[in-house]
Amino acid sequence: MAAKSFDVIVIGSGPGGYVGAIRAAQLGLKVAIVERENLGGICLNWGCIPTKAMLRSAEVYHLMHRAGEFGLKAGDIGFDLDAVVKRSRKVAGQLNSGVGHLLKKHKVSVFMGEATIPAKGRVAVKTDKGREELQAPSIIVATGARARDLPGLEADGDRVWSYRHALQASRMPKKLLVIGSGAIGIEFASFFNTLGAETTVVEVMDSILPVEDAEIADFARKQFKKQGMTIMEKSTVKQLDRTKTKVTAHIESGGKVGKQEFDTVISAVGIVGNTEGLGLEELGVKVDRSHVVTDKHCRTGVEGIYAIGDIAGAPWLAHKASHEGVMVAELIAGGDPHPVDPDSIAGCTYCQPQIASVGQTEAQAKEAGRKIRVGRFPFIGNGKAIALGEAEGLVKTVFDADTGELIGAHMVGAEVTELIQGYVVGRTLETTEAELMNSVFPHPTLSEMMHESVLDAYDRAIHY
Repeated sequence: MAAKSFDVIVIGSGPGGYVGAIRAAQLGLKVAIVERENLGGICLNWGCIPTKAMLRSAEVYHLMHRAGEFGLKAGDIGFDLDAVVKRSRKVAGQLNSGVGHLLKKHKVSVFMGEATIPAKGRVAVKTDKGREELQAPSIIVATGARARDLPGLEADGDRVWSYRHALQASRMPKKLLVIGSGAIGIEFASFFNTLGAETTVVEVMDSILPVEDAEIADFARKQFKKQGMTIMEKSTVKQLDRTKTKVTAHIESGGKVGKQEFDTVISAVGIVGNTEGLGLEELGVKVDRSHVVTDKHCRTGVEGIYAIGDIAGAPWLAHKASHEGVMVAELIAGGDPHPVDPDSIAGCTYCQPQIASVGQTEAQAKEAGRKIRVGRFPFIGNGKAIALGEAEGLVKTVFDADTGELIGAHMVGAEVTELIQGYVVGRTLETTEAELMNSVFPHPTLSEMMHESVLDAYDRAIHY
């Protein structure tokens, strides 16, 4: 059987793969994409999008309970978990079909099946109908990652859930244990806690949200505790004893192991790259702790093979994968694109309150030996935040004291996941404090706090 020829073959149709495929097609290349499960990958079908749909339901539910604060009346407030899940699946389904439409529009050939790379320039696809042989001088591996299972803490879909089980929750947890306080863990903890679950979060590191600025993480911790969550830091779940009705967790904290009973556990202890079964290492591609080693342009070291997105390492974010997909497509087409700068990739966590950040934390900047200036502005000093009834929050900016470079920005509070992009654009434009100070921010908006935080770094804040 003759192999079908393409210029580029993309393995995986998540936010890295499908975006890279479309960009390559726009540049005049003949493109194939291989997907073993759902177009749009984990993010669209089982991650970013459906979780945000569910968190929106929790946010509205929370606001309904606060109706009296706004001079409104709402009675008989409740929720239907099945309907919440159904809505999130519908949102994911709508976007899944949209990806299929976009690929078709750009004349990208789609092959549904399991891919292997038997040799450089060749991809074999095991489909429902048999085997397809494809060939191309350039192959982009965008196979993503999956939830990490720790021995003894494995998800079973019954009492112990992965993110995927939580997205299809068949029952409402009464007493919930969340293992891990990264974005996935905290988002599910926030969702179920808002709906009334008695929620405990266990984090092995010194602080929850370990990648965030310490001051922001501390602010968030206080808010979570105010909402009724139990937060256990520097703690480890050593063992889970399961029965049909409960899980007994052995939790080590402060050198002592205690037992606590829960009806549901969500394991969110990190991810593992999907490198198995592709034949990468046999081809000479270096894999380190389940992630493909690449250079700054996502080249693997084996000619014609690139790796993008979660499989290529941190930060494990959909928008980073998409940008890498575009960069690699332009590189293959003969361009000279800028490499993706991890320090200019914003991270967003959609818990309540929201958290968003870009660049270095205050601690990282100090560890790098930089002389810095730090500005802060609280939501309580902002008219729009008070009008919204969202006066709990903080905007923090970190500048190089010598050059005025914006090193990092860190936020916690309402809608900060939408606000952070202002600082992202600023970093891309290599802004200094002078440009940010001279920018006129509209009033009344939450964005004014971004301006005030910059002013505060230089002892010029007006409203605080």
